[in-house]
Amino acid sequence: MLMWKIFFLFARVAFFSWGGGPASLALMQREVLGAGWVSANEFADAVALGNALPGPIAPQVSGFIGYKLAGLPGAVAAVAGTVLPTTILMLIMVAYFMGVKDSPAVKSMLQAVRPVVVGLLLWTAYDMAAAVFSAKQLGWTAALVGGWDKILIALVVFALLLATRINPALIVLGAAVFGFFVYR
Repeated sequence: MLMWKIFFLFARVAFFSWGGGPASLALMQREVLGAGWVSANEFADAVALGNALPGPIAPQVSGFIGYKLAGLPGAVAAVAGTVLPTTILMLIMVAYFMGVKDSPAVKSMLQAVRPVVVGLLLWTAYDMAAAVFSAKQLGWTAALVGGWDKILIALVVFALLLATRINPALIVLGAAVFGFFVYR
């Protein structure tokens, strides 16, 4: 029964998320925290680990959560729920979309949906920042003052990504090495 719950929760997230894996993280976070399956910190860990690995992030995060809940079968159920239903839907939609992609109605709908994805990503970043900096427990002022080192890391990473073509995986790896030596 748990495997079906895992599968259907992640299938629901996949069906009602717009904009791909990163955009689905906001809904995924809300659903799995609401179900009591992981804490905000565990979700942040799953996203961090997913970003450190190659490939799409949504199946990686769902696999992390599924594994936490029920081991390998839970991970398989979560990843299948994340990938299978929408992959089948995508195959159907691609055939249809090619015929209507130049329609003014479709173009106007996509013009409004794209900024929604940006808003979802911003909300996810805000909610993850609250977990990383412990803002929900301490309040934002105390969290930011006490977490100045984490803010500095985030700003350096942002600047590196903005100004260079360095692979984000190398940045994550470098941060892991840095954390191993500095925060131990």
